Amino acid sequence: MKARILVVDDERAIRDLLSDAIRHAGYEVLSASNGEEALSLIGQEDIHIAICDIKMPEMNGIDLLQKIRDISPETIVLMITAYASVETAVDALRYGAFDYILKPLIDEDVIAKILRIDQYLKIKRENQIMRQEIENHYDFHNIIAKSQSMQNVFDIVRQVSTTTSHILITGASGTGKEIIARSIHFNSPMKEGKFISINCGTIPTTLWESELCGYVQGAFTGATGYKQGYLETVGEGTLFLDEISEIPLEAQVKLLRVIDNREFTPLGSVKTQRLNARIITASNKDIKQMVDQKKFREDLFYRLNVIRIHIPPLRERKEDIPPLVRHFISLYNRESGKNIQGVDNLTMKLLLSYNWEGNVRELKNVIERAMIFCDREVIGNQDLPMELQETRKMSELIGHGNLRQSVKEFERISILSVLEEVSFDKRKASSILGLSKSSLYRKMEELGIDHSADPSQK
Repeated sequence: MKARILVVDDERAIRDLLSDAIRHAGYEVLSASNGEEALSLIGQEDIHIAICDIKMPEMNGIDLLQKIRDISPETIVLMITAYASVETAVDALRYGAFDYILKPLIDEDVIAKILRIDQYLKIKRENQIMRQEIENHYDFHNIIAKSQSMQNVFDIVRQVSTTTSHILITGASGTGKEIIARSIHFNSPMKEGKFISINCGTIPTTLWESELCGYVQGAFTGATGYKQGYLETVGEGTLFLDEISEIPLEAQVKLLRVIDNREFTPLGSVKTQRLNARIITASNKDIKQMVDQKKFREDLFYRLNVIRIHIPPLRERKEDIPPLVRHFISLYNRESGKNIQGVDNLTMKLLLSYNWEGNVRELKNVIERAMIFCDREVIGNQDLPMELQETRKMSELIGHGNLRQSVKEFERISILSVLEEVSFDKRKASSILGLSKSSLYRKMEELGIDHSADPSQK
């Protein structure tokens, strides 16, 4: 969408010439002969750019600029001025004008400035859309989780998002600690600021202070200029320190001082800077145990652990698996152009019986792989990784209940798997299973496999 432009000048000749040039460049143009008329149009129309002469009777360009800023702050204002009035134009910049154009007007210069503003507006719109999508994605209402344990987590997130207190998020790798941290940020008063995520395990011990606080020229050999640290870069946003347990002890002292004093000093500088960001930390280790082992400072632990949010592993909230599977299938359908509808019953049972040591991240990877190999509308057992099909299947099944029940469950899954592979052709299935057709029917009845599972019977 190209910008809609308003030309405001009390001289009709200039107004008409400028409007014609802009219209010829493909833009929609409106015009006004004075400030009052311009304000009336801006009140009625969505004006993206206003080009205003500074020298006008009754209401001059500076006064008009200030009124436009009041009633339509999104409208970008260009000022027209003679060379002798450049100082006035500079004053206009201080009041919020985007730029100024010198008389005599040259069409090419005017159009070049409009093109630059139009590009700026396009990027601004794209950023706004992108930011809104990000905020929607990390709204806790949109995080895929149905279990009561995760609903309890969201209840805490709702309460802490409006505060600026430090938060420690714990949970095994792959449970979604960063997603929770981002949700807190995008539902907090700091959502307009940056969200910077740092994996503490990737920063060498010797670089911790310079990475966190920055440095000035000459602070050490090789410091050839000023470098912002994460604490300065994040501004009034949120700094997320993932795997906080990996911070070396000497760096923990510096981090504690920053948190306690709410200020930091770049390496080599004598000037302190105010810390305006919120700090959220996360760990997949038991930090309290590390404190007992003298591997983590107790005072830092208590400063970070003002509010603790624990994310349970996926194996403890298996009711979240079906909606997560549907979500990942939808995601990869969009990326791959496929139209896979879901997973069959046997595959879902297998996914539900698996232990998921890698949690949600592992489930996502399994579905991504299955989508690549699946050439049907529904993901089947054969599309899953072999370790999920075989290695874990027997151990997971036998691990539940008594042996007789476990064997019956395994028989049921094996027969269902073969039936689905041969599209419920009982003759083919009995041949593969080494059973007579009548024996297969008896087994199906004994194991509770009825014809309702057969698509051809629906």
